Amino acid sequence: MKNIFSTKWNYENKVLYFIILICFSFIAYYHLSSGYSMSSDSQRYSRWADDLIQLNFNFFDLFLIDKNDIRPHLFFFSIPIFLIALCKIFFVNEWQFVFLLLNLSLVFLSLIIFTKSLLLIKVRPLLICLTLPIIATSVDILTWPRFILTDMIYSFLVLLSTFFIIKVIVNNKINYTEIFLVIFMLLGTRPSSFPVIFAIISFTIILKLKFFSNKKNILFFILTTFILIPFILGFFYFFLENNFSGISKVDFITSKVKSGMIIHDRPDTWINVSNDFKDIIILYFLRLINFFNPYASTFSILHITLNVFQLSLILLSIFIWVYFECKTKVENYDKIFFYIIILSLSVAAFHSFILIDYDWRYRFPTILPLFMLLPISIEMIFKKIRLNLD
Repeated sequence: MKNIFSTKWNYENKVLYFIILICFSFIAYYHLSSGYSMSSDSQRYSRWADDLIQLNFNFFDLFLIDKNDIRPHLFFFSIPIFLIALCKIFFVNEWQFVFLLLNLSLVFLSLIIFTKSLLLIKVRPLLICLTLPIIATSVDILTWPRFILTDMIYSFLVLLSTFFIIKVIVNNKINYTEIFLVIFMLLGTRPSSFPVIFAIISFTIILKLKFFSNKKNILFFILTTFILIPFILGFFYFFLENNFSGISKVDFITSKVKSGMIIHDRPDTWINVSNDFKDIIILYFLRLINFFNPYASTFSILHITLNVFQLSLILLSIFIWVYFECKTKVENYDKIFFYIIILSLSVAAFHSFILIDYDWRYRFPTILPLFMLLPISIEMIFKKIRLNLD
């Protein structure tokens, strides 16, 4: 029994990979039973993949295609377009199913990286084993991998970048090759990767500052950032409105603000706003809060229950980290919490300014990094009560 609670468990590899296989099998069975899903964005990616095939995979010519419906630049979709094109060439009519299998393979790799990240910071294997089934019942994990979209590729890269940041924290050394590679791949997967890249770059810059070696300073910075985000977004809104009105993409963003939209295509969440600065700040604050909202009027009771359970565990993890002082040296945990929270706030702020999707699709990439907080926080409790039975 003592060995099971140890940070080094004799059978940790066998048990961990067995649990990973069980959880992945459940996820894969659910998606394969449901089948792949095509959305309007999927159709666009399919058309662009056809263009790439016709151009003999010449990306330079692809990027020069001038069509009104292509915004932003096609470089920001190059990786998923390339993968879809390969699926179409080698598997023709079965390409959607093969792309689904590709997404599921990324789910499996994500579970591996999730586990490796936690083992790297000496989280007990038992805690990882207990967390993996919770991941397998996450609504986000059971929704987006079956879509022929960029979401699973992008989410995998966000988790991979988190793993690289954890390595930076543990080794106290930046591997610039890894960081540059993952940033480049993020850029080539989705145009909304900028908040993730911002979090990566800003964190690596401030990591060395002594100010952030103290948990109280980290908490002060996070709280200040959270409070300032609606004000910063409000200033950006008025800057765009006063200087760039008449541009279609700018007008799209500002028109949604003027209509009081909180969640896209869910009018029950919208509010009445004037062009007053206070109303704009309130709207952006509500968007920021609602980015992680577990409830929607069309969700089933099971859907809402799983969402509430997921959010509760994440909030509990943050609460433990904030209020649970540990006498052992855990500044690595503090920095990891710091990065993951800043990453999540950065993504939430970006989409609060642009658009929060009808089905909360854009929060999916933050889910696995946020789930890391649960076993780390419980590990802090274990260390606090001196239950280290190595």
